[in-house]
Amino acid sequence: MRLNWGRTMDFNYTEVQTMLRDTLSRYLADTYNFDTRQKAVATGKGWNPAVWQAFAEELGILGAPFSEDHGGLGGGAVENMIVMEEMGRAIVLEPYLSTVVIGGGALKAVGGAVADAHIPGIIAGTTRIALAAYEPQSRWALHDLTTTLKGGVLNGQKAVVEGAAHATHLLVTARSSGGQRDAGGVTLLLIPADLPGITRRDYLTVHGSSASEVYFENVAIGADHVLGAADAGLAIVDQVVDEATAAACAEACGVLRVMHATTLDYAKQRKQFGKAIGDFQVIQHRLVDMFMEVEQSVSITLMATLKLDTAERAAAVSMAKAKVSKGARFVGQNAVQIHGGIGITQELAVGHFFKRATLLENQFGSADHHLARYEALTM
Repeated sequence: MRLNWGRTMDFNYTEVQTMLRDTLSRYLADTYNFDTRQKAVATGKGWNPAVWQAFAEELGILGAPFSEDHGGLGGGAVENMIVMEEMGRAIVLEPYLSTVVIGGGALKAVGGAVADAHIPGIIAGTTRIALAAYEPQSRWALHDLTTTLKGGVLNGQKAVVEGAAHATHLLVTARSSGGQRDAGGVTLLLIPADLPGITRRDYLTVHGSSASEVYFENVAIGADHVLGAADAGLAIVDQVVDEATAAACAEACGVLRVMHATTLDYAKQRKQFGKAIGDFQVIQHRLVDMFMEVEQSVSITLMATLKLDTAERAAAVSMAKAKVSKGARFVGQNAVQIHGGIGITQELAVGHFFKRATLLENQFGSADHHLARYEALTM
């Protein structure tokens, strides 16, 4: 992305970034329409393996944020933002966020032999990673852990682990020393999802993707499963979750763009009292308010993405997430209200975009959570 500082700021994409966006957009428009997505949801798997392999082999987008040394495109957070917004436009089920952004982000942060061993598999589509960090009692507090790693044995439970049902590896946080809510004493693990002692209870979310409750009972952990230093994993987790939060904001921007455009088209076609409802001033004002929420969400997401490698990362991400969460609620609720009862039917796409917007509103923390975090970080 080119940043030209002067009287105005130019945020034009580079040629490679534009090609990445256009290639993915065309593929999704041609092969991932609403009916195709609904068929994938109906299978109960929460994803389409053929689409995932197409992302890897035909499009090469799974390598977007990785270095050329690993076989990637040499991009970073901006490339993730581009991909996630396009995926939001099609409410894609496949696990780009958990595998590429979170799993890949953790591996890049650690670097070395472990990154060399796993990143090529992510790019090829053969390695899929699910984040197992949140617990039933922890809400969004990443340091609140009852899952323990003692003497090389892992025990505990993780809640709402998205994509665990089809993951090859789990990115797990565990308490290796200290008290339940201490910032220190957290070890980050990358373990095969089929290790003895790991069990799951799988289910579909309201959006149609898969999630699981994951249980660890006397799971044997080796030194090669530890990412980074023992007892010092929380800093890595904080970083990759901030990166994932910015990417989720980008996905929300794609969802909001479609909800606004779909509602605008509907308002032009739906007639009451002999005229289109879009001709009524109250509807026009509401559509303008929706548009403003979309554009503000896009702008603040870009700002947060550009600050991911700065000291302002956490504050910028929380400010963006608070704004985007409020925008998701406003645009989603108004899209459904203007459509009326059909807005929440299974047959109409806008209802499914609304469901995804509702999940994104609270993923990685609600607006209230991030407002409180922003205040704590900037006082």
